[in-house]
Amino acid sequence: MDINLEYYKIFYYVGVKQSITLAADALSISQPAVSQGIKNLEQAYNCKLFARTPKGVRFTTEGEVLFSYVKKGYETILTGEKKVNDMLNLESGEICIGASDMTLKYYLLSYLEKFHEEFPEIKVTVTNAPTPETIAHLSDGKIDFGVVSTPIVCGNNISQIPVKEIRDVFVAGRKFQNLKDKELDYKELEKMPLMCLEGHTSTREYVTAFLDKHDTKISPEFELATSDMLVQFAKRNLGIASIVEDFASEEIKNNELFELKFSEEIPKRKFCVVLNKKLPLSTAAKKLIDMMDIEVK
Repeated sequence: MDINLEYYKIFYYVGVKQSITLAADALSISQPAVSQGIKNLEQAYNCKLFARTPKGVRFTTEGEVLFSYVKKGYETILTGEKKVNDMLNLESGEICIGASDMTLKYYLLSYLEKFHEEFPEIKVTVTNAPTPETIAHLSDGKIDFGVVSTPIVCGNNISQIPVKEIRDVFVAGRKFQNLKDKELDYKELEKMPLMCLEGHTSTREYVTAFLDKHDTKISPEFELATSDMLVQFAKRNLGIASIVEDFASEEIKNNELFELKFSEEIPKRKFCVVLNKKLPLSTAAKKLIDMMDIEVK
């Protein structure tokens, strides 16, 4: 049975209002148009759906049965329309973001704070994972976008937008004061008690690749999951930590740690926002990207 869905809409409003006149007002169409819509629906079913009364109309038995189903369907559509409009107006919705401890703490967190203040009804989920996992989540469509640190290995469907430069450094506590202000060669690290992030992180891979170019092979005494833990271990003189400068900036400022000096600095790298070109961003995700002053091409 091929019936114009507009007839069901008219049928719904006549059924709710129990009046042709009130239904016409609600639909902002003429009474004859409402009457014609009901007539067409009745012709399609080959039965009467309404009976006229002095006060308006009432259902026939067939009309009441049909209305019980049309009501559920049409009100579900209305609910769907409201949900979508709420999302478009940023009154509801969800954003899923992938970020590491480092990118979250030293780039993303301030934007999330501002976004939450302005749009408190938007649910924000942050999947905390190293760069390789974040790229995998993005490729699989599990997150809207990611904030990662270079180096990045990703396919052609992933776009990268640099947003901040970062420095990799080696820091130590008071026990290693004899190294302070001394210009070192990276080869000397091979004889020192080193502490690094675990091997699957972009930070560890980047520093290791740089040291390889300087014919330096390291065997860390501690491999830790987070940079915050590296700072705590370094403050307790458990070794020399390979870390992104931002994590130790307060401790360096307060003379709890110092940065080791080398004849050549490790080249700076970047935080990048990564997007899946194949997946459209939700309205909420677009708004957050806009607040981060990122132009998506």
